[in-house]
Amino acid sequence: MNSTYKNAGVDTDAQDELVERIKPLAAKTKKTGLLGGVGGFGGLFELPKGLYQNPVLVSGTDGVGTKLKLAFAMQRHETVGIDLVAMSVNDVLTLGARPLFFLDYFATSRLELPVAERVISGIVEGCLLADCCLLGGETAELPGFYAPGNYELAGFCVGIVEKSEIIDGHNIRPGDAVVGLASSGLHSNGYSLARKIVADKGLALEAPLPELGKSLGEALLEPTRIYVKEVLALMEHLKPKGMAHITGSGIPGNLPRCLPAGTQAVLYEKHWQPHPLFGLLAQWGKVLREEMYHTFNMGLGYCLVIDKQQLPFVLDFFKQRGLLAWHVGNIEEANPSLPPSAQVLQ
Repeated sequence: MNSTYKNAGVDTDAQDELVERIKPLAAKTKKTGLLGGVGGFGGLFELPKGLYQNPVLVSGTDGVGTKLKLAFAMQRHETVGIDLVAMSVNDVLTLGARPLFFLDYFATSRLELPVAERVISGIVEGCLLADCCLLGGETAELPGFYAPGNYELAGFCVGIVEKSEIIDGHNIRPGDAVVGLASSGLHSNGYSLARKIVADKGLALEAPLPELGKSLGEALLEPTRIYVKEVLALMEHLKPKGMAHITGSGIPGNLPRCLPAGTQAVLYEKHWQPHPLFGLLAQWGKVLREEMYHTFNMGLGYCLVIDKQQLPFVLDFFKQRGLLAWHVGNIEEANPSLPPSAQVLQ
C-alpha cells in the first residue's frame, strides 16, 4: 500500500469538512467590523470608526485545562467551548475592554467530526454570550501525540478600549469597596485537585448530588460564567476603579493584580454565599481552608473595586440583571514597600 497522509493519521478531507460545518455556526456571531472570517488564512476585522479617539487593543489567551478530562470521561463536549471563550474574554474585560473577536485552536490525535462540531458549537455560544465574533481558528491532527479520544483547546481574544478609559487600578484608595460577582461553580481552575479528590474518594461522576440538584459530573462541567455583558452595561453608568477575574490561585492570587502599592483587600467570607460544591470538595478531600482559597474561586468569579458611595447602585444593578453580587470587603491601607495583597477573613 502506498503511503499517504491519511493512512499516516491525518485526514485533510475531514478537516475541510469541519471548516464547512463551522462556517454557519460562526455566522451566528457576525458583528459590525467583520470583513473576513472562518475559512481564510487569516481573519479580517475592521476597527470601529468614530467610536474611539485613541483606541487601544487588548489581547488575552488561555485554555480550559484538565477540566477537559471530565468532558472526555462523560462524553459531554458542548460546554468546554464556553469555558474556553470565558477564560479569555473575562481577562480582557478587567481592563475595561470590549471583546471584538475570538480565535480557537483545536488539536487532537484523530479528528472526530461530531465531537469537534460539538466543541465548536460551545465556542460559538461563548462568543454570543460575550458579544464577540468567532473570527477563525485552527484544527490540527497530531497522530500519536494525544491519547485516542482526547483533544486540547486554546483560545485567543482581542478587545478594544479607549486609552483614557483603561481600568488599571491606579486610583484605588483605602475605603473603596470590593464587590464580588457569583461564580457558576469551579469555572476552569483547580481541576487537578478536584479530580484527585473525586478519584481518591471513588466517587462516580454520574452520582446524583441532592445539594445541587444534578450529578457530580454535571456540577463539575458547569461552564465558566461570562461577565462581559453585565459589566459593560454597568460601565455605561459608572467606571469601576479596578477589576479582577478570579482564576488560578484564587482570590489571594488575582485580586491584588488590580491593586496599587500601599493597599490591600480585606474580604469576609460570611459576606457571600459560595457554591455548595466547594464545601463538598473540602469535606471529601479534607482540604485546608487556605488551600481552598489558593486553588479555587470559592464562589466569586469576578471582583470589582468601586467607590463605596456607589455600592447601592451597583448591587441593585446586578440584582436587576439576575446576577448575584455582594459587598464582600473593602480596601485598606498597607505597607507600600510590600506587594499589594488580598486576604479573606472568617
